[in-house]
Amino acid sequence: MSKLSRRKFIFTTGATALTTAILHGCAQGGGNQTTTENTTPENAPVISPEDAPEVTGAKLGFIALTDAAPLIIAKEKGFYAKYGMPDVEVIKQASWGTTRDNLVLGSASGGIDGAHILTPMPYLISMGTVTDGKPTPMYILARLNVNGQGIMLGNNYKDLKVGLDTSPLKEAFAKVTDPKVAMTFPGGTHDCWIRYWLAAGGLEPGKEFSTIVVPPAQMVANVKVNAMESFCVGEPWPLQTVNQGVGYQAITTGQLWKDHPEKAFGMRKDWVDANPKATKALLMAVLEAQQWCDKPENKEEMCQIVSKREWFKVPFEDIIDRSKGIYNYGNGDPTFEDTELMQKYWLDNASYPYKSHDLWFLTENIRWGYIPASTDTKKIVDEVNREDLWREAATALGVPESEIPTSPSRGVETFFDGITFDPENPQAYLDSLKIKAIKA
Repeated sequence: MSKLSRRKFIFTTGATALTTAILHGCAQGGGNQTTTENTTPENAPVISPEDAPEVTGAKLGFIALTDAAPLIIAKEKGFYAKYGMPDVEVIKQASWGTTRDNLVLGSASGGIDGAHILTPMPYLISMGTVTDGKPTPMYILARLNVNGQGIMLGNNYKDLKVGLDTSPLKEAFAKVTDPKVAMTFPGGTHDCWIRYWLAAGGLEPGKEFSTIVVPPAQMVANVKVNAMESFCVGEPWPLQTVNQGVGYQAITTGQLWKDHPEKAFGMRKDWVDANPKATKALLMAVLEAQQWCDKPENKEEMCQIVSKREWFKVPFEDIIDRSKGIYNYGNGDPTFEDTELMQKYWLDNASYPYKSHDLWFLTENIRWGYIPASTDTKKIVDEVNREDLWREAATALGVPESEIPTSPSRGVETFFDGITFDPENPQAYLDSLKIKAIKA
């Protein structure tokens, strides 16, 4: 865990006074929300006057999912204020569709400037794929987490003991009229995970099952009334499903792909381009929050914070276990602990936005027919993924050079079924898949 550089951030009394005057005299862009951030002396602003952000606020959206914790903790712990952004608002969104719509609007039109977001969405928004053909260019500035999503089944499938092998569901789904599986946004991460999981067992989307969109916070209510056979969603909703006894967990997604990328910190391109210093400040705050969230001694406090009414409005008991890597699948098997499978925010380069991971998501969106096979995926990744800004912020934060990835590619990735994805040859990956929407 890196420490902040004292040489970089220690102030003279005069510089601190000037910075304070800047922060309180030039507030703009953050609206009228009353800040509750911790502004104790040890969390006082650590920017020099010449590095002061162009604005002191931004509007950031989040969904009630545990992987939004870095944006929330940065607010609660005063990290935004620490880097000169005391007026940042972190605003709950009802669904990923709402997040998309508010990003297209932008804060100038009553929307938001950035968000905790499904990694593929900044690409789908930038290309106009999910915005009626009207692109809204975006950047990915950081990965917010790896791992930590659940694939669930209704209790009527408990006897099948389905885990990584989904082939038993082929016969079971055949007995159901129009079996449905739920995800949170077409082409998003949860759509990718549940399609991959089922296809690996020989189930073809549109043939053996159909997919439906359900907002994360509505998943538990929908499985209670048997609206779907299976669903994929982020925590805390998988654990709440188990705790309420209305379904069981087949797998956690780290079993599909170890340390897989999940949510991103995305912002509108025009906001970032107009506010480079503010962007750096936001990134530094989020990165420090990610470090804080991954310290074992902070896990309980993190879960207590996000469980509050203004954030998730979810019982602490539905959040804490998975945040510590403790798993009860609700299928009768013993509870087990595996901290390698839990959601990571900073550990194992979780925060760094590898371009190779974004390339996989685009390739998977080609697989299922969401974007054309002719898409120049490398070009769009280079336009959207701003890992260079992440590096700049990490360096300013004092992250040792040895902890900053040397390449924007994590290399060849291997999935649970033995399929590999080489970012140097995405076509070979597509060719190796038996079930896909695109035809040879």
